[in-house]
Amino acid sequence: MHHTLVKSYKDLIIWQRSMDLVEIIYRVTEDFPAKESFGLISQMRRSAVSIPSNIAEGYGRQSTGSYSQFLSIARGSLFELETQVEICARLKYLQPMENGKLNSEIVEISKMVSSLISKLK
Repeated sequence: MHHTLVKSYKDLIIWQRSMDLVEIIYRVTEDFPAKESFGLISQMRRSAVSIPSNIAEGYGRQSTGSYSQFLSIARGSLFELETQVEICARLKYLQPMENGKLNSEIVEISKMVSSLISKLK
């Protein structure tokens, strides 16, 4: 099931990229209004953290079906995050450049997740 060069989920490019995304989300949300501490900030961070977490957990499962299920959850979290980024853009919490960069990274990782899901079938 797993590629021979991949010794751990940490070797997966998709996991590495989603970890980078978590870092970006944490940094970006630091500048949000304090009133969003329990709103968008915590929701976005939770969505972002869920992505590499589910990729790692799925990788650790023995069955391909189980792995696909966790990848689907990761993809759902990416869609949630994409929506939350859009809300931030509308509320002017994000600069247009930050928004564009985040969106393209989310789209790229989504494509990677979808591709991995289809390879597992």
